[in-house]
Amino acid sequence: MAATMLRSLTKLGRPSTKILLNNNLLSPGCVVLQNRQKQWQPDVEWTEQFAGAVMYPTAINEKWTPPPWNDKDPPAEKDVSNLTINFGPQHPAAHGVLRLVLELSGESVKKCDPHIGLLHRGTEKLIEYKTYLQALPYFDRLDYVSMMCNEQAYSLAVEKLLNIQAPPRAQWIRVLYGEMTRILNHIMAITTHALDIGAMTPFFWMFEEREKMFEFYERVSGARMHAAYVRPGGVHQDLPLGLMDDIYEWCKNFSIRIDEVEEMLTNNRIWRNRTVDIGVVSAEDALNYGFSGVMLRGSGIKWDLRKSQPYDKYDEVEFDVPIGSNGDCYDRYLCRVEEMRQSLRIMHQALNKMPEGEIKVDDAKVAPPKRSEMKMSMESLIHHFKLYTEGYQVPPGATYTAVEAPKGEFGVYLVSDGSSRPYRCKIKAPGFAHLAGLDKMAKGHMLADVVAIIAALEESQICYVLDGILFVYGIILTALYCRIKIYNAKEAAAEKPKQAAEEGIYTGLTPHVQDTYETIGLKK
Repeated sequence: MAATMLRSLTKLGRPSTKILLNNNLLSPGCVVLQNRQKQWQPDVEWTEQFAGAVMYPTAINEKWTPPPWNDKDPPAEKDVSNLTINFGPQHPAAHGVLRLVLELSGESVKKCDPHIGLLHRGTEKLIEYKTYLQALPYFDRLDYVSMMCNEQAYSLAVEKLLNIQAPPRAQWIRVLYGEMTRILNHIMAITTHALDIGAMTPFFWMFEEREKMFEFYERVSGARMHAAYVRPGGVHQDLPLGLMDDIYEWCKNFSIRIDEVEEMLTNNRIWRNRTVDIGVVSAEDALNYGFSGVMLRGSGIKWDLRKSQPYDKYDEVEFDVPIGSNGDCYDRYLCRVEEMRQSLRIMHQALNKMPEGEIKVDDAKVAPPKRSEMKMSMESLIHHFKLYTEGYQVPPGATYTAVEAPKGEFGVYLVSDGSSRPYRCKIKAPGFAHLAGLDKMAKGHMLADVVAIIAALEESQICYVLDGILFVYGIILTALYCRIKIYNAKEAAAEKPKQAAEEGIYTGLTPHVQDTYETIGLKK
C-alpha cells in the first residue's frame, strides 16, 4: 500500500513529498511532521493541476450495452399493472360510508368503481310494517341534511292517494321551511367542499348561521333535525308567536354571510385551481346518466321541478333558476351560491304572503281532533287513540310524486292496497344517479381531485343513496306485482258497504268515526 502511494506521488513530480513520506515511514516521531507550521500545504496552482492521488482498481469491467436493433424481431413489451386502492369507507373525505375502488397509474385515476349499500338499513321494507303516519320519520333519516323536503315528498304522495289538499297556510309554511332546508343543505355542501380542499374558515362562519336555522326548526317542531313536521294533510302545528319576525330578521342578515363566502372562495386562486375544469360533465352526459338538481343545472340544462311541475305554492312565487356553462365543480359551486340567494327571495315572499287559517285539512279521517275537544268528548278521545294506533285507511292505488330536493329530484312511488299501511314504497334518491357518473368524472384526474369531485357531487351524505337498487327496475317489478293486489282490494272495498248494510251498521261516517261508533255500541 505504501509503495503504491509512493508511485502515485512520484508521478506528480514533487520530490519533497517523497522525502517527507520516507521520513515518516522510517521515523514515526519525525520532527518535521510534529511541527505543523513547517508542513507543506497545496497551493492553488497545484490544486488546479493535480486533484490528488488516484487509485484505480486492478481490472475494469466493460459496461453492458444492449444488442443492436435489427428491425425484424418485435420489441420486448411488459404489461404495466396499475395500483388498485380503496378510497374509504373509512376515509375523512368519503363523507359517510362510501367505498371507491380506484385504479391508479401513478397519481392519475384510470378507473373508479363506487361501492354502495354499506349503510343499508332496509328502510323501504320497514315502511311496509308501519302506518302512513308512523312511516314519516324514516324520511327524515334518509338525508339528514334535507329533512323537511323529504317529508314533503312523502306527504304529497299520501295526499294524492287520499285525494285531499293541505290548507293554504300549511302550504306556505311548507314552502318557507322547504327553502330554509335548501339553504341548510347548500351550506353543508359548500363548506364541507371547502374544508376538504383546505379552507376551514367558511365552515365555521356558515355553521353559525346553520345553528340559527336549527333553532327555527326546534321552535316549530321541538326537534333540531328530525322534525317530522310536514305531515299528510298539512303540518303538525302552527308557527309560534314571534317566529316569523325572527326569520325575517335572519333573512336580512344572511345575505351578508353569502357575500362573505363569495369573497373568500369565488375569486380565490387556490379554489379556482382545484375546481375549474375538474369533474366536467356535458349536458348530454348529464341527461344520459339521469342527473337532476344542481348536477343537471350546472351542465347548462334549466330544469327545476318547482318551475316545471310546481307543488304547494311554488306557482305563486317568483324566482330564477341558475345554470352553469362548463359543467365542472366550479359551476356547481356557483349554482349553489345563487340558489341560496333565490331561496332567500322565496322565503321573503312566503313571509309576506302567509295567510291566516287552519294548518290541517278539515277531514276527521286524517286530522286528529283538537286537544280541547278530547277533554270534553269521549268520542274524540277514542278517535284520537285509534288514529295514532291503527292509522287511517288509504284508498287502493299507486302514485309517483317528486319534489325538487336540494340534491336533486327526490321521488316517492307509493302503492296502497286499501289498508292503513303502505303496500310498497319505493324511494328515488338523486344521489344514486350522481354516483353512477363518478367514474366518468374522475377518470383522468389526479387522486387529490377525487375528493373535490365527491364534494361537488354533494354526496356529503352517502346514506342518501338507498339500497343500491335501480329505481326503474324497482318500479317495474312493484307495478307488475301490485296490480292484482290493487284489483282485489278494489273489489273488497266495493263489497264492504253491502256487507255493512246487511249487518245494520251506519256507514255514513268516515271509517275512524264509524269504528268509534262500533266501539261504543251505536248502530243504525
